[in-house]
Amino acid sequence: MIQAALHLSRAIDAVNDRIGRWSMWLILVMTLLSAGNAVIRKLFDFSSNALLEAQWYMFSAVFLLCAGHALLHNEHIRIDLLSARYDPRTRAWMELLGTLVFLFPVVGLVLWLGTPYFLTALNNHEMSANPGGLILWPAKMLLPLGFALLWLQGLSQAIKQIGFLCGASPDPAHKGDELSAEQALIEELRRREEAEAASKLQGAHHG
Repeated sequence: MIQAALHLSRAIDAVNDRIGRWSMWLILVMTLLSAGNAVIRKLFDFSSNALLEAQWYMFSAVFLLCAGHALLHNEHIRIDLLSARYDPRTRAWMELLGTLVFLFPVVGLVLWLGTPYFLTALNNHEMSANPGGLILWPAKMLLPLGFALLWLQGLSQAIKQIGFLCGASPDPAHKGDELSAEQALIEELRRREEAEAASKLQGAHHG
C-alpha cells in the first residue's frame, strides 16, 4: 500500500517539477516583452493594453503554476528557527499536521471558490474592460489550476512524510548537499568576505 502511494507521489513530483521548470521560462519572456513594450512606447509613442495584460498573465502563471514546484523543493516560507530545534521525525509530524490542518483546507476553499469564478468567465466569454484587452478566462483558469497542482503536491509531501515515519522512504525535508537560494547567497557572501580579508592582510604584509 505504502509503495503504491510512494509511486503516486513520485508521479506528482515529476509533473510539478516539469511544469515548474517550463513556467520559469515565462520570466524571460515576460522580461523581454516588458522591455520591448517600453522601447516601443518611448520610440513610437505606441502602447497596447493587450501587451500589458499579457505581462500580468505571465506573472500570474509563474506565481501560481510554480507554487507546487516550490513546495516540492522545500523553497516555500517556513519557520526554520523553530523546526530546526526538533529531530527529523518530530519535524515530519509537524509538516504532516500542517499539510492536513492548514494546507488542504485553504487550498480546498480556494478551489471551491475559484473554479466557479473561472467557469463563469469561460461561459460568458469575459473580456478585459480595458480597450484592446485580452480575454479573461485563461487568466482566471490559472487560479484553480495552480491551486490544484499545489493540492497534489501537498498530497505528495504528506505521502512522503508518512513513508518516512513508517521507515519506507527518506526524510522529504532533507536536501542532501543541495543549498537553498538563501544558503547559497550566504555562502557566497562569506567567501567574498574571506577573500577581501585575505587581500587586505596580504596588502598589509607587503606594506
